[in-house]
Amino acid sequence: MNDTADQPQLNFQEASFLLSAAKLSQLPKDEGFEVAFIGRSNAGKSSALNELTHQKQLARVSKTPGRTQLINVFCIDDEHRLIDLPGYGYAKVPTEIKREWHPLINQYLRDRHSLHGLILLMDIRHPMKTMDEQMLDWSAAIPLPVHILLTKCDKLTRNHGMQALHHVQKALKVYPDYFTVQLFSAMNHIGVDELKRTIHHWKYFAYDKKDNDTQQDH
Repeated sequence: MNDTADQPQLNFQEASFLLSAAKLSQLPKDEGFEVAFIGRSNAGKSSALNELTHQKQLARVSKTPGRTQLINVFCIDDEHRLIDLPGYGYAKVPTEIKREWHPLINQYLRDRHSLHGLILLMDIRHPMKTMDEQMLDWSAAIPLPVHILLTKCDKLTRNHGMQALHHVQKALKVYPDYFTVQLFSAMNHIGVDELKRTIHHWKYFAYDKKDNDTQQDH
């Protein structure tokens, strides 16, 4: 991964809630830099966002997985945003919401020009479920860089955590080399620096979805 240490760093602690959108037309103007977070409804997405920004309540941690089916937008500054996409895979989400979810997310991932990468969260104890693999397939077809967080790694021993990491690394061999994975625990503050480095890499060495060329982002 290219070194971004000499580049201006994003101040994630400055992130603040901007809006919730039920459709793409309600999102901010499609310019600047966005990174989206997505995963199964119990993968720890809100906790990861709170850990990244060092804000305990930036993203509300719901006791009912799958409750929020809106796109939540958080602004770091005028040009940089974190996007909290609806969680998937929770049985109690109404069928009509599930039907709307697929086209909304697919359209966002495919058409959003300011989207530079997708953070895909998986519970380390249950990685690479069917919807996770579908998300990888969608992203590869766009193409869109993906960085996987194997969340809740504190729930496993170090050896079992490394085994899970190697399992996912092996599964990623059939995908583009800009698909990466790491261990993460919001509870034990594991992996946040690596996550920040990945986001900065996407900012300064953006993968262009239009022409598949790696280019410097100015």
